Amino acid sequence: MLTGVVLTFFIGYAIIVLEQPLRLDKSIPALLMGTITWALISVGQLEIMGADLHLTTLEEGLLHHLGKTAEILFFLLGAMTIVELVDLHKGFSPITNLVRTRNKRTLLWVSASLAFFLSAVLDNLTTTIVMVSFLRKLIPTREDRIYFVSLIIIAANAGGAWSPIGDVTTTMLWIGKKVTSMKLFSDLFLPSVFSLLLPLTIASFLPAFRGNVESDPNKEKDQGEPVLLSSKTMLIAGLAGLVFVPIFKSLTHLPPYMGIMISLGIVWLISEYIHPEENFNQENRSLYSVHKALSRIEISSLVFFLGILLAVGALESVVVASSSGEKMGFLMHTAKNLQRLIPDQNLVIILIGFLSAIIDNVPMVAAVMGMYPMDQFPTDNDLWHFIAYTAGTGGSMLIIGSAAGVAGMGMEKIDFIWYLKKVSWLALIGYLAGCFFFLIMA
Repeated sequence: MLTGVVLTFFIGYAIIVLEQPLRLDKSIPALLMGTITWALISVGQLEIMGADLHLTTLEEGLLHHLGKTAEILFFLLGAMTIVELVDLHKGFSPITNLVRTRNKRTLLWVSASLAFFLSAVLDNLTTTIVMVSFLRKLIPTREDRIYFVSLIIIAANAGGAWSPIGDVTTTMLWIGKKVTSMKLFSDLFLPSVFSLLLPLTIASFLPAFRGNVESDPNKEKDQGEPVLLSSKTMLIAGLAGLVFVPIFKSLTHLPPYMGIMISLGIVWLISEYIHPEENFNQENRSLYSVHKALSRIEISSLVFFLGILLAVGALESVVVASSSGEKMGFLMHTAKNLQRLIPDQNLVIILIGFLSAIIDNVPMVAAVMGMYPMDQFPTDNDLWHFIAYTAGTGGSMLIIGSAAGVAGMGMEKIDFIWYLKKVSWLALIGYLAGCFFFLIMA
């Protein structure tokens, strides 16, 4: 039955990777994978390893993993709601309307730098969506724009790696008490900067970023995104709410989802008492409400995380016996075998970054978290920070390797092969540069 659990995971994983050619929402195989693995454990009466690395009951093991999964899901739900609420009030318009340059090289550096820092406060997915909308207003020609969008993907992933709320994987490590916000920043900021700086420098000399952007004759000069009366207020409230979360955790030592719920409540309260328009009345209030923001959230993404994290929890918990007869979780057993095969742990983590470009980095990091026990690798160990960097930035090497890449691919119809030929080598250079810099600093 153990074989069935492992096969279910890898078959589900393969279907998720082949989401595009199969035209199947990846939430479906993730949900089935998460439930079937635990069902097989129950039917096969397999032993379960608890969080304290001792045998436990199936109910206790499942409840533990469901609780850890719920922490991540509620955090994401709160953060996504705040971002959508700010966007409803055109809160990002004051930022995007500041850029007026037509020089391609200047625009590249400005937009990439903006994406880098914005993704640390929002997340790489939301940042990419905002930046693509921003670039559409400045670069009317799609053939020119996709080069900029591709560098935005690299910038957003690099920016998300050094912030606990910048990427789902760093959020998972933070909530899982593998890293703390200040140590994550101090250890990963400079490697993340280098992973973006090198690709940007090289790209500046490429033909695609020479000259000026041609104006769209069908649009008025310097036409910007509409700004509402509430835009600046909601932008400040939303960003302050997100930045408040790690501060709240440091002061109270409560889980991050508690902080994000407090922030959501405050931002929600503010939104109820501001007027987006001059003639604001009860009829158009619903257009700017939290109910509208909640309807815009991709619930299927949360279902995907639920299925993936439950499935990984099953692999982490199900007991196997080593050659010496010692009982341990399947993922920990895999980690020990991997260490024997590749003794250099840093090389293993670098390979994880390459795998995250092929396989979704959420289940990748979830699996790795179960491979290395906390008693050997405590909070803020260099291993966890290196994993945060490699999993966060490694996905830039392929267009399908990150949520930011998938968003850019969908919005601008960027071809997989085109990205592989034109951009992947830039992302690879930046990724390896950041790895090298991290190892020197460590």
